[in-house]
Amino acid sequence: MEVKEWSYEDFPEFMERPEGVEVIETTGDETGVCYLHDVEYVRIDGKPLYLQILIPTSRNGGFDQAAEKQLFAAPCFVFVQGSAWREQNVYGQLAQVAKLAAKGYVCAIVEYRHSGIAGFPAQARDTRNAIRYLRQNAGRYGIDPERMVVAGDSSGGHTAMWAAMLQDDGSTDNHFPGVHAGVKGIVNFYGSTSVMAADSNPMTTNHGLPDSPEGMVMGGQNLLEHPELARALSVECNIHGDTQLPPVLIFHGTKDRVVNCEGSAILYRRLRETGHRARLCLVTGADHGGPEFWTEAVLEKVDEFCNSCFG
Repeated sequence: MEVKEWSYEDFPEFMERPEGVEVIETTGDETGVCYLHDVEYVRIDGKPLYLQILIPTSRNGGFDQAAEKQLFAAPCFVFVQGSAWREQNVYGQLAQVAKLAAKGYVCAIVEYRHSGIAGFPAQARDTRNAIRYLRQNAGRYGIDPERMVVAGDSSGGHTAMWAAMLQDDGSTDNHFPGVHAGVKGIVNFYGSTSVMAADSNPMTTNHGLPDSPEGMVMGGQNLLEHPELARALSVECNIHGDTQLPPVLIFHGTKDRVVNCEGSAILYRRLRETGHRARLCLVTGADHGGPEFWTEAVLEKVDEFCNSCFG
């Protein structure tokens, strides 16, 4: 065999089959995942914010990190890692989200400004900037900009809802003028979408107080003394018949000790009564997160939902 720079197509395949050898057939369409870590998508007041990007790749449709435009355009799943609005561990769900990337989605995990840096709705505005960045760089990452959904878990589910509810208003928080942040759907995993009820967070003994997660994200305010702030933070209180929202898919565990499952039921009912498309899937026995939310059955529902949104 000549030693040279062989192309894949020209390189001769090894065809010998020794006795007892086992052969595993491939098609070239088997999907792996390429991980791009700590991709800066915006810098606000000197602080960089990063994305963790997971890109499906295969022999027949490989991701070329050096290319300005990929040869494929996949749907994009923008995921906001929850943290009670505090500093996130953006690597915590990488292995789980990679399962969806292996199904053919470009997945991007969003870092937002936490409550120690900026109050609500900064987290949602950061997520909108992440969506804009991904849309602006769609070719580089192999994204179809017309097939994007936003998702999140816990406080990230709250942020995902608000990222889709906010509208472009000329805010200085828009770091990508002329690039819209619209998405085709929302996937909300056990989102902390409401703080109205006293038991909305069953294990938060300081619920509504200035040092609670919800109090801190509202600027260290006592929400019990300022119910208007609790309403401003709670998603269901801000959904009306004319609210522009894409379809919503909600997952919640029936034994969630951190964010009461009733909150998702309240959100689901509000969406339905205001004429919005919504689905609620209860995960029996599941607590606040865990592998129950990343089973093949759940991923199939996510994939089916996304495809229904894309049309």
